[in-house]
Amino acid sequence: MAERSSAIFWVLNCPIYLLRCYSHEKRLEIIQQWYRTQLKAIIPALIDKWKAIVGVEINEWGVKQMKTKWGSCNIEDHRIWLNLELIKKPLHCIEYIIVHELVHLLERHHSDRFKAVMDKVMPHWRIYRDELNQLPLGHNDWS
Repeated sequence: MAERSSAIFWVLNCPIYLLRCYSHEKRLEIIQQWYRTQLKAIIPALIDKWKAIVGVEINEWGVKQMKTKWGSCNIEDHRIWLNLELIKKPLHCIEYIIVHELVHLLERHHSDRFKAVMDKVMPHWRIYRDELNQLPLGHNDWS
């Protein structure tokens, strides 16, 4: 049980106890690190699943805070980046972004070919895209 000197923050339906003496910035840093750990724990299995379905290999992946995108892909290096904010979204939306970035390894642009591959490997991708794009990119208020 947490003492009075701590505050409870509910993050992804899990209680996180932080000392009240922590500054706003420190609370944010701790919670962001917790989010990063949670997202990094689920990504490897999703990448393994979807790279086999898409038929591509990647050399590296990472998680970073992005202000305007859910993910990005470096085609030459076969590396994908995923937005840390994805951990706050439904699992099927995280999978959609992973598939989207993996398909970019086959087709750089959002061409008809890109859409055809997406249709083949993830038939409901447009529904997931629309759902994700209706959600806020991020919200952090730990005051």
